[in-house]
Amino acid sequence: MASSKKTKSSSSSSSSSSSRSSGSKWGLNKVSFWLICGAAIVYLVGLILSACGVNAVIVQALSNIAAAAMICIVAILAWRYVRPKPTIWKVLYFVVLLVIIAGLIVPLVVG
Repeated sequence: MASSKKTKSSSSSSSSSSSRSSGSKWGLNKVSFWLICGAAIVYLVGLILSACGVNAVIVQALSNIAAAAMICIVAILAWRYVRPKPTIWKVLYFVVLLVIIAGLIVPLVVG
């Protein structure tokens, strides 16, 4: 009976210590959360700057930087989904990624 209590308490303490140590890591979930918070701040600054009459190119550049950072995180998650799939999925992934990159860069160069 005493040995059963001992194993139960040691297993619960090891699980709680492992959950504490994993909480301090910068995983993709934590990076995603802080990125979305940062993007909201960037969009808010862009909104305030546009309301104050600041150059539209600066506001657009801030928005594109926030969008590009979010697309990077989504691209990582999408690659994790596509990696075990057949080659056609990987080709589709890269084509879509190139279209998105072009959609971000071309308006900056043309505009």
